Amino acid sequence: MAEQLHDPQDLGSVQPHSEPSRKVPREAEDASRALVEVQEMLRRHRLAVDAAQRQHQSQDLDRDLLVEDLVERRGLDELGARLDRLHPADVAYILEGLPLEERLIAWDLVKAERDGEILLEVSDAVRESLIESMDRHELVDAVESLDADEIADLVPDLPRDVVEEVRRQLTQEERDQLRAAMSYPEDSVGARMDFDLVKVREDVTLETVLRYLRRLEDLPDHTDQVFVVDRNDQLRGALPIDRLLVNEPEVMVVDAMVRDGLTLHAMDDAEDAAQAFERYDLVSAPVVDPQGRLIGRLTVAEVVDVIREQGDYELLSQAGLREEEDIFASVWNSAKNRWLWLAVNLCTAFFASRVIGAFEGTIERVAALAALMPIVAGIAGNSGNQTMTLMVRSLAFGQITEANARRLMAKEFAIAGLNGLVWGGVAGLIAWGLYRDTIEGPMLGVTMMLAMVLNLLVGALIGMVVPLLLQRLGRDPAIGSSVLLTFSTDSMGFFIFLGLATLFFR
Repeated sequence: MAEQLHDPQDLGSVQPHSEPSRKVPREAEDASRALVEVQEMLRRHRLAVDAAQRQHQSQDLDRDLLVEDLVERRGLDELGARLDRLHPADVAYILEGLPLEERLIAWDLVKAERDGEILLEVSDAVRESLIESMDRHELVDAVESLDADEIADLVPDLPRDVVEEVRRQLTQEERDQLRAAMSYPEDSVGARMDFDLVKVREDVTLETVLRYLRRLEDLPDHTDQVFVVDRNDQLRGALPIDRLLVNEPEVMVVDAMVRDGLTLHAMDDAEDAAQAFERYDLVSAPVVDPQGRLIGRLTVAEVVDVIREQGDYELLSQAGLREEEDIFASVWNSAKNRWLWLAVNLCTAFFASRVIGAFEGTIERVAALAALMPIVAGIAGNSGNQTMTLMVRSLAFGQITEANARRLMAKEFAIAGLNGLVWGGVAGLIAWGLYRDTIEGPMLGVTMMLAMVLNLLVGALIGMVVPLLLQRLGRDPAIGSSVLLTFSTDSMGFFIFLGLATLFFR
C-alpha cells in the first residue's frame, strides 16, 4: 500500500451515497399541528366539492372534469405545497392519521420523487394501502431511487414483477447488496445493516484520509467513524472522526485507530445489538461476515426503529392483537385481527363461570360473597401484572439468568405476601364494616384477607412463570401473558375465596 499513497482512490472506498437531503422538523409537535392543518384543508375541499356538485346538478357537465377543475381551484395545490415542506416521517405520520379516502388524496399530491422515502416511514399496514393505489410504473420509480438496504425493507410488500424490474435496473454491486440484505432473517443485524460506509487502509496518514474525505461529495448519515480494513476487507479497527481531527496530520491510521470497539456479526440478533447501542451510547458499529470481512454497518437510526418496533410489538401482543393494525382499516379486517385472543378470553371466562357455578350453594347462603369476590380477583390481577411487566422487561434486557432467577422469585413472593397481608387486611376491615350488622360480618373480613393473600401469591407465580416458560420455549414472553394472567387470577381468585367461604360458613 505504501507505494500507492499518491493515489487517494486506493486508500479506501465509500459506497455511493445518493440519499437526498431531508427537511428536519424544528419542533417535535410539528407533525401533530400539520395533521390538524391537513385535516382542515381536506374538510374545506370536501365542502367545496359538495357545493359545486349541488350547483351544477342541472348542468350537462362531466363529473370527472368538474372534480378535476375543483382540485385545481379549491386549494389542493395548497395542500400539496404543505406536504412538500414536511419531513418524510411527518408525511407518513399524517397519512397514518387519515381515513383511507383522504389518505389517497394526500398521497396523490406527494411529489413522485419522495414516494420511496415515505413508503419506508409508514407502518406496514398503511404501506399496503398506498402500494395498492399505485400502478407498476409509479412503484418502480419510487423504489429505484432507494439504496439496496432500503429496497430490501420494501420487497415483502411489493409485487414480484416490480421487484424484478427494479433489480434489473440496479448495478451488479447493488444487486449483490440487495441479495445479501434479503438473505438474512428479519430480526437479524444483517437485515438492518446499511451498506453506505467509508473505509480506509491502516498504513496511510491521517492527512491522506482527510484529503480523501474532502474529495467525497457527501458523507453517509451518522458517520462518526471510518472503518479500517486491509486489502482483503478484513476489519482491523475503526478511526473515530474526533481522533482524525485532533491528532497531527502525519500520524498513521494504525496508531490512531481503535482496535477494541464493538463489532457486530450479520446473524446477531437486532434487539441485542440495540441494547449494546444503548449501553455504550453508540452512533454506528461495523458489521462483519463469518470470515471477519466488513460488509456493512449498523446505525443509531436503525436501532431506534428496532426499539420502537419491539415496543409496539410487545404492546400489541399484550393486548392480544395478532399484528399491527391500520386504525382506518375496514371493520372486517380489524375485527379478524382481534379474534384470536378474544376467543381465548371467551373460553377462560366460561371456565371462571363454572368455578363460580360450583359454589352456588355457598353464594345462596351468603349473598355478600357475590359482591366481594371480584375484588379478590381484580387486586391479584393488578399485582400479577406488575410482576409480569418487570419480568418481561428484565428478560428483554437479559438481566434474568439461572443464577438469579430463584432469588428474584423469592423476592416477588415476599412482596406479594406482604401486599396481601397489608391490602388484604384493609379489604377485610372494609368488608367487616360493610356487613357488620350480619352474623357473617367478622368471618367475611377474615375470608377476604386470606383469599387476597393467597391470590396475590398466585398472581406473582403466574407473573413470573409464564414469561420464563415462554422464553424457554423460544416464544416472545409478552405474547398472551396478560390473558393467561387474567384467566389464572380470576379463576383461582373465585375458587380460593368461595372455597374458604364454604369452609367457614358451613
